Amino acid sequence: MTRYDDAIVGAGVLGLAHAYHLARRGRRVVVCERHPRAMSASVRNFGMLWPIGQPAGTLRELALASLSHWKKVLIDAGLWHDPCGSLHLAYHEDEAAVLREFVDGEPGLQLLSPAQVKAKSPFVQIDGLRAGVFSATEICVDPRQVIAELPAWLSRTFGVTFHFNERVLGCGTSSLQTYHQSLMADRVWVCSGEELQSLYPAIMGAWGLKRCKLQMLRSAPLAGGTRIGPMLAGGLTLRHYKSFAHCPSLALVRERVTRESPWFDDYGIHVMASQNGRGEVVIGDSHEYGLDAAEPFDRDDIDRLILDYLATFLNVPDMRIAERWHGIYMKHPQVTYLVVQPEPGVTLINGVGGNGMTLSFGLAEQTVSKILGERST
Repeated sequence: MTRYDDAIVGAGVLGLAHAYHLARRGRRVVVCERHPRAMSASVRNFGMLWPIGQPAGTLRELALASLSHWKKVLIDAGLWHDPCGSLHLAYHEDEAAVLREFVDGEPGLQLLSPAQVKAKSPFVQIDGLRAGVFSATEICVDPRQVIAELPAWLSRTFGVTFHFNERVLGCGTSSLQTYHQSLMADRVWVCSGEELQSLYPAIMGAWGLKRCKLQMLRSAPLAGGTRIGPMLAGGLTLRHYKSFAHCPSLALVRERVTRESPWFDDYGIHVMASQNGRGEVVIGDSHEYGLDAAEPFDRDDIDRLILDYLATFLNVPDMRIAERWHGIYMKHPQVTYLVVQPEPGVTLINGVGGNGMTLSFGLAEQTVSKILGERST
């Protein structure tokens, strides 16, 4: 029986990032994934590598470190990516005030006039636009492609072993039991997303993790190779990311949205758009927690709220919705991610919420280095 240095549960972005950082250290790594390929939150998102959403300080630095790893992996693996940057848009004076306050503390960002916004993204709705903020840092990837193709690259490049269609039934010190076999490993890393409940159900309650359900949509490829430019975020997004929390005018935005359109609060809606290499525009999203997150049926009224708000800032003629879906991720109410050791030799990484694509490669490097006892240089 082959003995591995490391066994990883889950081939989503967190599992792949841990496999990368462990294997590039020369360790023997095996990954078990219950599906034929990862099919949960890691493939059901915008594909936004989004440091601008993390607050300045430790989390922003972690996001930028992750982005640096992503760049190398994407190039080395030959995967599509677009360093198109991000564009936040303001159509109300309180939103424009938040953008001005945000730029004051963020060197390198550009506060744009409506004409300058239009030059960056010709399909942005110019009527009523007050201002925009452009950041060149953010990168768009195709999550379906990267999650599907990275396993083969990790196998070719670092010798990582993958077992797909291999449900893990339990794990413990130096072992991992699947439906078909027992695997021996010095360390086990559990990166199983919402499937956490099947291995360590007590962790969810003990650490306050909650499910979050998100509805999203995707257009058909835009005609004639049309590109929308940077990834786009409307004014509702200012309420969502912690990077804007320090801006004094944010309270005015929150109060106005709650007063004028409380349904955005009811369903946790903020609206963004990215475009993949096939020309499809990915649109979302909503956020429902607790019991609502367990509901398997999607709601057309939530999709309609998202699309109606999208039309206030993006005007692409004849854009047709081709796909609709929902994703579910685990989120902690206070911390951005959770790293715990439920038993000796087992490390559990979860609760990254909507930050998975942005933080995973940096978080994995940080976690691996700490657990292996490496000294920082």
